[in-house]
Formats: sequence, C-alpha cells, structure tokens
Amino acid sequence: APACPSPDCTRVSPTPYCAPTLYSGLLLLALAASSIRSNLTSFGADQVMDLGRHASRRFFNWLYWSINVGAVLSLLVVAFIQQNVNFLLGYSIPVGCVGLAFFIFLFATPIFVTKPPTGSQVSSMLKLALQSCCPRLRPQHSVRDPQVTQPLPNQRAPQPGPSPQEDMANFQVLVKLLPVMVTLVPYWMVYFQMQSTYVLQGLHLRIPNIFPDSPANSSVALGAQPGGYKIPEAWLLLANVVVVLILVPVKDHLLDPLLLRCKLLPSALQKMALGMFFGFASVLVAGGLEMERLRYVHRNQTVSQQIGKDMYYAAPLSIWWQIPQYLLIGISEIFASIPGLEFAYSEAPRSMQGAIMGIFFCLSGVGSLLGSSLVALLSLPGGWLYCPRDFGNINNCRMDLYFFLLAGIQAATALLFMWIASRYERVAQAPPSQSCPSRDRG
Repeated sequence: APACPSPDCTRVSPTPYCAPTLYSGLLLLALAASSIRSNLTSFGADQVMDLGRHASRRFFNWLYWSINVGAVLSLLVVAFIQQNVNFLLGYSIPVGCVGLAFFIFLFATPIFVTKPPTGSQVSSMLKLALQSCCPRLRPQHSVRDPQVTQPLPNQRAPQPGPSPQEDMANFQVLVKLLPVMVTLVPYWMVYFQMQSTYVLQGLHLRIPNIFPDSPANSSVALGAQPGGYKIPEAWLLLANVVVVLILVPVKDHLLDPLLLRCKLLPSALQKMALGMFFGFASVLVAGGLEMERLRYVHRNQTVSQQIGKDMYYAAPLSIWWQIPQYLLIGISEIFASIPGLEFAYSEAPRSMQGAIMGIFFCLSGVGSLLGSSLVALLSLPGGWLYCPRDFGNINNCRMDLYFFLLAGIQAATALLFMWIASRYERVAQAPPSQSCPSRDRG
C-alpha cells in the first residue's frame, strides 16, 4: 500500500516524500528516546540516592507509573483526536507537552543533584573486551621507560575520570551483569506481544460498541454513523497500561511495606524471575484463547466489525476474554521491568550507570526485534503465520502455536535466568577480596 493512501496526504505532500519523512521522524524519535531513557532514569534515581536503597526502589515504581500516565493520555486522548479530528492537532499536543517539560526541567536545574561528567566508558569497555579476547592487543610497557611510570614534574593533572584500575574493575562488573540482562531478552519477546499479536488477536474478537449513537446489530459494526466517531485501534493497548496504573500503587503502598515488615521482601533478581513466570502464564493464556477463537472461525461462526477504515471478521467471543492475559503481562511488567531498572542502577558502577541503563534498554529492543524476526520467519510459506490471501488476517493462521512456542522459550530461559541469578547473588554476598578494587554503586 502507498505510504500515504489518503487523498489529503497526496494533495498536500507528494507520496514519494512521505516515506523519507516518516523514517527521519522515527530516527529522531529513537535518538531522543535512547538518550532520555539511558540518562534520565539514572539521573532521577540520583536525586534520592542519599535516602537509601528503599527510596530508589520507590522512585523506580513511581517513575514507571508516571510513564504509564503519559501512555494513557497518549492513547486515550491523542489517538482519538488523530483518528477522528485531525492528525496535526493530535501531534501538536505531545509537542507542546515536551516543550513544557523541557522548560520545567531547565528552570529546575539549580536544585538537582548532579555529578561531574567523566566521559563515556564505552570505548574503555570495548578496548578491555578486545584485550581479553586477544591478549596480543594488550599494551606492553617497558619498565626502563621512565615516561610510562613517572610523569613530568610540570605535567598537568589528567582529566577527571576512572583510572585504569577502576576501568578494569568496571569491566569485571559489566561481565557479571551482562549474562543476567541478556537472559531477559526472551522476556522482552513475550512482553512486546501486547503491542503486536495481542492487539491483532483483539481485532479478531468481538469488540462491544461503546458509542450510544452507533448501530448495534448482529454484524457488530463498530463504525459510527456518518458524522459520528469511531473506536481508535490504539485503545486496545489501554488494557495493559490501566493494569500497571492500578498495580504500582498497590505494590508500593501495600505489598512492599508488608513484605518488608515480615522480612520477606524478595531481591530484584527474585522479582525478575517471578515476572518471567507471569509473562509465561500470559502468553500461555493467550494461546488457549486463540485456540478457542479458531474453533469458532473453523465453524464459520464469525461477525464483521469495522475498526477505523478496516473490516475484520471476528469470532463472537468478547474481547473481554483478553483481560487475563493483559492482567498477567501487566503483573509481569511490575515484577520484571521495574526491578530490572532497579537492578541495573544499583549494581552498575558509579561512572557507568548511564551506559548500563543504555544496555538494559538496548536489550529490550533486541527482544522486540527478535520477536518480529520470529514472526517474519513463521510467515514464510509453510509457516504457522503464513496468510498469503490477506496479510493481517489471522483466521487462516495458527497463532496459537506461535504463543505456545514463546511460552516454551520463556520457560527455558527463566530456568537459565534463575541459575545465573543464584550464582550472581552468591558472588555478591561473598566477602569481597582485598585484592579487588571496590566499586561505588551509588
């Protein structure tokens, strides 16, 4: 289909320029998101660093809650305006909000807790990684060369930053952290199903009519009468966001204090393992619902419903049957994603907190990419998701088998994660060696 199929788009802006503009905007958005996520998360935690470990844990809870408040406003208000009023007006709302946030952040700079910049640690870590893989690359200094060991009397002091010993200690910490974060990648494959296959499954379930002036008949036509409103497709993502908004305050005000008083509060790694279990349960429930949906489809018991400009042939099962899988994936998000942020921040060396946060978010993107790649692989001829007659129509596919495959991958990697996490905690609880330089966790 053309990049801008609507007549208004081709009249205002020629079609050949739509795709470059779209991808340029996505690139700028990716650069902005990567900078904000990797730096603002650790920067915000630094503001409560002096209040103790529990203050940092609560900060990540409410940071995640605030992000989902923005998601609710984006999905509920902006998406509705874009689909039913005007795209320019819809985009102007987040532009205004970002501008307002920028000026508030700028004016509040004097009251923030800051630390002096020490430069990027990425180049140092890459150099040490190459040297550990290829010992020939290690620098060989001669003890006869006085310039190596003794600086000149009038030589300027080096720029502030980690010493070579600190770089080596940071590299050792990074080597220990990477296996823990890499085994989270299959969880991210499951997590991002709520933005892809869960939505696709919901489009093929009967969605109730929420507008009173729209027709309600046996065909379940969701489009409103001429001049009325239509349900935005993005509203199907609200289920997970609402679950997170409800569960974060419950966890922060009820569950965590109760477990803390009983001295049963699990560690961040234990919470992440529990989150993987709930993710496994979510995709397993989604597979069971898909099997039941396909039974109606194979008996030709379908209804037609229009969402946006597209017509879908859905099973008569209500979309409310998706609530359990969204509830489970929301619980998994509370126990895996938020403690994952806490773990990445608290275990990272002081000079590498931004880099470790960047790796954490990068691996979540890798999980999304692998999930999309698996869908593309299964969409080849002979695959479970191969639907040549109508791309996007899952009535002739076996998406239930895809869900069960993801459940198997998540179960296997959850066991691997628990083994790696137990080893990591045993090493962390062991008394530190005097020969190893200590690290400041912040």
